Amino acid sequence: MYKKIATVTLVAVIATFVGFHFYSDIPAEKLKKHFANAYSHYLNFEGMTVHYQDEGTGIPLILLHGTASSLQTWDGWRKQLRQDYRIIRLDLPGFGLSGPHPNKDYSIAMYDRMLSTLLDSLKIDECYLVGNSLGGEIAWNFTARHPAKVNKLILISPSGIRNETTTSPWVFDLTKTPLIQQALRYCTPKFLVKQNLLEVYGDDSKVDDKLVNRYHQTLLRSGNRQAFIDRISMPKKDNTSMIGQVYAPTLIMWGKKDVWIPSELATKFSDKIADASMIIYEDAGHVPMEEIPIVTAQDAHKFFSGQMLVYIR
Repeated sequence: MYKKIATVTLVAVIATFVGFHFYSDIPAEKLKKHFANAYSHYLNFEGMTVHYQDEGTGIPLILLHGTASSLQTWDGWRKQLRQDYRIIRLDLPGFGLSGPHPNKDYSIAMYDRMLSTLLDSLKIDECYLVGNSLGGEIAWNFTARHPAKVNKLILISPSGIRNETTTSPWVFDLTKTPLIQQALRYCTPKFLVKQNLLEVYGDDSKVDDKLVNRYHQTLLRSGNRQAFIDRISMPKKDNTSMIGQVYAPTLIMWGKKDVWIPSELATKFSDKIADASMIIYEDAGHVPMEEIPIVTAQDAHKFFSGQMLVYIR
């Protein structure tokens, strides 16, 4: 009897919460007015359309974002580096304007195929490759599998190695609860997005309404909320052995205040990669390229141009 009452009460509370924080999906065409521009292009890939932006001249520099993010995470790097490089940044399948994969495939293998398809379509034989978090895991896997295509690699707080101190972000754990999963498909309050950003940033003062709105709007793109749930729910394949097959010169960047993937793992990556150096940013969190774009972009340029780098900033 009491168990039944408790269940009914919980359902009522969740229903009320959803009612107050219900957000409809936003069609991709509507979001294009805010997030697409003159440099936007679209790649046909496995029954979906992948949005990417291509600008600047020079060596192609491919930028891959992390989970629940979008190509806008590289806005600061674009401003700093477009005079020296051909900047190609994309919304990974499941995120941004690209939206969900039709087969709900968010494996590293799928992202590898997508990146190969993109480079082939643009007739790019060699590039510099940069990835953050999930994008970092995609980047080191791609480099290991296609060594001739990547001249230099930058990994920014990459995923792919776990240890005793690694804990799953609370928002990931939240989406693994069936009842919560159903609610999050329709109920995505801004305060949850803000709380998530406060975790990934080292400096809370940089998390303003403009930033929260950007993340919130791209999350509401039709199909993206379900795609997020589907990606988090996918079984994880251990590709750790592939890290030792990365032979491209590699720079590892990490924020000391990263609470999602601890900076101690920078050394583990560095130890496994033959030609690796690293920089730890004392006051940054999980997305230093977004939080401190000028400093990180300058360090990236120094690395690409063969200049000496320091280990801690």
